[in-house]
Amino acid sequence: MAKSRSYPRNLLEALKDPVEAAEYLNAALEDGEPEVFLLALRDVVDSYGGMGKLSATTSLNRENLYRMLSTKGNPEFFSLSTVLDAVGFRLAVEPKAAALSKAKNPSLAQKKESIS
Repeated sequence: MAKSRSYPRNLLEALKDPVEAAEYLNAALEDGEPEVFLLALRDVVDSYGGMGKLSATTSLNRENLYRMLSTKGNPEFFSLSTVLDAVGFRLAVEPKAAALSKAKNPSLAQKKESIS
């Protein structure tokens, strides 16, 4: 019988793949709750080597990193950007689907707005 591996261990192994980690973080963002994203980012940091390695790489205080990447975390933009950069990611903005459809059919969007 094959030995089973624990979920956390499998997750951390999977998150070493940058594409997998990006999808994981994007899925956490789609949840809409900041705590979910911060905990997902913490998982990615753990797969990267943990808070100690991240602290050394970023020159951010390890205790502050733990606090920042907790359910109560409220990181500043600079700190979040620094952490993402250290693990190989960046922040990006993209249009919502509704904005894209408005851009494709501006006259239809104007008609809908004038009716409402």
